[in-house]
Amino acid sequence: MPLDIGDRAPAFTLPGAGGEEISLDALKGRKVVLYFYPKDDTSGCTLEAQGFNALGEAFGEAGAVVVGVSPDSVKSHDKFRSKYGLTFPLASDESKAMLEAYGVWVEKSMYGRKYMGVERTTVLIDGQGRIARIWPKVKVPGHAEEVLAAARALT
Repeated sequence: MPLDIGDRAPAFTLPGAGGEEISLDALKGRKVVLYFYPKDDTSGCTLEAQGFNALGEAFGEAGAVVVGVSPDSVKSHDKFRSKYGLTFPLASDESKAMLEAYGVWVEKSMYGRKYMGVERTTVLIDGQGRIARIWPKVKVPGHAEEVLAAARALT
């Protein structure tokens, strides 16, 4: 069942890069930007991560925490964070349970071949744990700035 604005965000606890544990409960009371991306160290995903990273201080000033989520392993996330100097958490959902709960683990098609993968999506969660905004099928250029503007506008 797809999520809608106003819905309670599905709870999660996932392992993160650097050995940290990332959970929605631990972020309660803060705005949370969950951006779901297909794979570490690929061109679009790298550009998206760099966009959010460059605005990290501004997101903090807006009272928002950015969390990247993909099905890659913690080891892969560690390398990705280190290679690009990423300062925000990356959560690993190898089981895909959280990706499915947020409706971003979907059937995709490339060159006529169907496969399961992450649909690049961003979800903004308010301080009460409710979904404030959803960006499906994200186009990377300018996206981090658009999410930052929405986070700033959210009271």
